[in-house]
Amino acid sequence: MLTRVTASAKPAEVQKDWILIDAEGLVVGRLASIIANRLRGKHKTSFTPHVDCGDNVVVINAEKVVFTGRKAQQKLYYRHTGYIGGIKEVRADKVLEGRFPERVLEKAVERMVPRGPLGRQQMRNLRVFKGAEHDHEAQKPTVLDVGSMNRKNRIGAQ
Repeated sequence: MLTRVTASAKPAEVQKDWILIDAEGLVVGRLASIIANRLRGKHKTSFTPHVDCGDNVVVINAEKVVFTGRKAQQKLYYRHTGYIGGIKEVRADKVLEGRFPERVLEKAVERMVPRGPLGRQQMRNLRVFKGAEHDHEAQKPTVLDVGSMNRKNRIGAQ
């Protein structure tokens, strides 16, 4: 007999997997939306909006992500120093060439997850590394090939 009750996942019942994504040559926004869906758990049949049922995502080669069009020169990131008139801006290509290029991807994903305690908890499941090495080999992450999902996800050599 069919019931009319929707199954709601409980935090203790959630099965979290480890996923490895190589970001080399991938478009920032498309990659960020895929990562955000994985962090939230929307790809699972047991998705529950108020429970952290997403996976742990490890991203490598974050410094090699690309923007489409002229976004690398036109997109601006703003921050405020806390003083009057202290708003600062930096272009996206300068951030990618700078000391912390992984922040471009982190900020893109952060703006796609919900704001609040649940979103912050889900963002803790994201690990972004600028190089090809990462320190989560012991978790045996499964590789997710984002470039082969859609031809628009990758720019350059295919």
